[in-house]
Amino acid sequence: MKHTSSVFESLYGPVQSWRFGRSLGIDPIGTCSTCSFSCAYCQLGNIQKKTSQRQVFVSTDQIAQEIAEFDFLEPMDVVTLSGSGEPTLAQNLGDLLACIKDRVDCPVVVLTNGTLLGNLAVRFALQSADQVVVKLDAVSDDQLQRINRPTSNINVTSILEGIRIFSEQYRGHFAIQTMLLKPWSLEEQARYLRIIQNLMPDEVQLNVPSRPRVLMRQLEARGNQRLPLESDAYRQLACVSTTTLQDFAEEIETYTGIPARYPLVKNKESCS
Repeated sequence: MKHTSSVFESLYGPVQSWRFGRSLGIDPIGTCSTCSFSCAYCQLGNIQKKTSQRQVFVSTDQIAQEIAEFDFLEPMDVVTLSGSGEPTLAQNLGDLLACIKDRVDCPVVVLTNGTLLGNLAVRFALQSADQVVVKLDAVSDDQLQRINRPTSNINVTSILEGIRIFSEQYRGHFAIQTMLLKPWSLEEQARYLRIIQNLMPDEVQLNVPSRPRVLMRQLEARGNQRLPLESDAYRQLACVSTTTLQDFAEEIETYTGIPARYPLVKNKESCS
């Protein structure tokens, strides 16, 4: 691992992921959490800057230097761009991906909420990623507002159109990730199945919150280590059961023919 420092470090982890195995996280956003969503379940807490405007947050040179200094003592299964917000907000995303792929010998994954996939420059930059996982937690604007709480210019229609265009152009491994905080209605499930059938991802990843939601920003929340929190510093989140995930996954596979994966849930009352 790298030495600890008071200076912001983009590299974090490695993180153990049920989806990707051993993952080295790379954060292109920086110390201030910045996203076009402020999700009700976000492990970063309330997003500090909610925006859809792209900019360079962390320079490509800084990330290249951190990779050069990182001690790869054990092999990584993937490198994941995520961290302190929405990675496609980084205007140097294409350069970052090229830099990472030139220096790290493992697949590169980008986790995105899909809100900027209507942007040609974003779609072009993502073409060099080995895997792109797009969040889709809502099938209606009401659900979107309750769960993802987006910037004012974003709605379900614009998100789905961006994902549709991207799915037609992208040649890497394309996955849809959906967070389930509670069981969906039959109407919501039916609409979701039609959407998935239209988008035709390589797989669907049904997910649940992996731990309590911190209320105040903590940089360490980027990884999956458990933080030493007082009870008033986090909020327990509702969590569906493994049976609910399994039933929905089977519906997805039966209706669309697309494989659906999900984690095992230890406690259906809350996720911690």
